[in-house]
Amino acid sequence: MHIYVDADACPVKPSIIELAKSWNTPVTFVQSFSHFSNKEDPDGVNTIYVDAGAEAADYRIMKLAKSGDIIVTQDYGLASLGLAKNCDVVHHKGFIYTNENIDRLLQTRYLSAMARKSGKRTKGPKPFSEEDRKLFEQRFSSLLEQRNG
Repeated sequence: MHIYVDADACPVKPSIIELAKSWNTPVTFVQSFSHFSNKEDPDGVNTIYVDAGAEAADYRIMKLAKSGDIIVTQDYGLASLGLAKNCDVVHHKGFIYTNENIDRLLQTRYLSAMARKSGKRTKGPKPFSEEDRKLFEQRFSSLLEQRNG
């Protein structure tokens, strides 16, 4: 098992590193070159840099991910592709994507995009909170325990 993270805007990278380390599970952060850092990755962590194109990180993650891996993303499209590959997919706010909820999420995203295109305003996501971090850590830890236990 491997953990792949759509890392450009991921606020839970330290939590992922800490929890993955406790289960000795390798982590790969995939992010654009615009977030390049010379900082050395911790043990068990690898960072892959991709072009800044809209789905470059998504394509790389899908090229690398295999059945049974875990993907952390806020992108519904990537979540859908990960589920189709039999990966566990989790949002950084702790939401678990499933085959039962992904179609509704994609439909909602589409309808919101159409509304914005026609000039309507839609609500953006709520700010990331400490409660979100705690929920993510709880659910991510449970997922790792299920996979490794």
